[in-house]
Amino acid sequence: MRNWATKKLGELFRIKHGYAFKGKYFSDRGAFIVLTPGNFFDAGGFKHKGEKEKYYTGPIPDGYVLGKGSLIVAMTEQAEGLLGSAAFVPADNKYLHNQRLGRVVDLDEGSLDKRFLYYLFNTPIVRDQIRATANGAKVRHTSPARIYDVEVELPALPIQRHIASILSAYDKLMENNTRRIEILEEMARRLYEEWFVQFRFPGHEGAKLESLAVGDIAEVIRGRSYRSKELVTQGGFPFVNLKCVNRDGGFRRDGLKRYDGKFKPDQVVYHGDIVMAVTDMTQDRRIVARAAMVPDLGADGGIISMDLVKILPRPNISKEFLYSLLRWSDFSENVKNHANGANVLHLHPDHIRSHAIQVPPEKPRTEFSELVKPIFDLCESLEKKNANLRAQRDLLLPKLVSGEIDVSSIVAPEEREVA
Repeated sequence: MRNWATKKLGELFRIKHGYAFKGKYFSDRGAFIVLTPGNFFDAGGFKHKGEKEKYYTGPIPDGYVLGKGSLIVAMTEQAEGLLGSAAFVPADNKYLHNQRLGRVVDLDEGSLDKRFLYYLFNTPIVRDQIRATANGAKVRHTSPARIYDVEVELPALPIQRHIASILSAYDKLMENNTRRIEILEEMARRLYEEWFVQFRFPGHEGAKLESLAVGDIAEVIRGRSYRSKELVTQGGFPFVNLKCVNRDGGFRRDGLKRYDGKFKPDQVVYHGDIVMAVTDMTQDRRIVARAAMVPDLGADGGIISMDLVKILPRPNISKEFLYSLLRWSDFSENVKNHANGANVLHLHPDHIRSHAIQVPPEKPRTEFSELVKPIFDLCESLEKKNANLRAQRDLLLPKLVSGEIDVSSIVAPEEREVA
């Protein structure tokens, strides 16, 4: 590698462990948020958890309130792919440094740019070395000493900064799109709650609600059992699996795989179909019983795995209304408690079918669907832009930080280029 220096990470910075904050002071509100591995995206970056954040009301030792721009690393992996993920803290005097996270301190800024280090952490070059030395059978752990042993190749500091600026441009565009999606989903959620939780839809006076089971308004269809050899890198069909369901619901395009095996016609999903997780690899129950709406996967659709069910609305029930009910009513919070299993949680589809719901009249359901459909369409368009940006960034990331391609030939993206 031309003029690039071989270094171990331990020569360039130290990792400070977090503090074991006491559970008795955890709260659902407060001035400080305790960060956890759940605040990281698998591919890197800070993840806001909204209503799921853990607040802390107890005494805080000196040195554990994080500053804006602090670089933190996930030292524990409760979900596959998270170990070694890095993120920047987005605000001052708000976030607490928890024991399962490491903070980069004493960085040799004359040798290593902090933003470049962030991208290094989120490449296979570093992640694979961290995973290779991690311990723990179910929950994987790493340590500062193991991270110090990771070996990397570093270009000169100006090149590091140039690489980081290009990759940051992709991230900023994706962050802007993600904020727009969050605002749009919040609009749809608030409308659903106003109309069908508070029951203040137009004409609600005197309207009668019908008590039904989910199985009365939708068909619940189990996905396909598969073998690992049926998963392929090319050909076959898009395979909608557990990784396609976000924590707390919504679809993850980056979780898609390819499947080349047998399936039944009713295990095919198309654009706008609703799927739900009936398995959860973690014990926090933030994936099981959560719904996602399938994006456009092409004319042939995709196949769903056995860890999901397809929820097909019956006549006179729109997909938009049913999806909103499954996402934003108390459905998930109640049904998830029926999932059981020592290591992996499983939910029987009968618990979905039998769950009781209050169904409003057809007129407000139709009016609601007409209002939220454009919102859902715009969200999907923004998700598609992000998928394109992410694919471009992920293609560039390992090549730039390894020196495989010359950074001088790369131009930062602009909004119009990915519209």
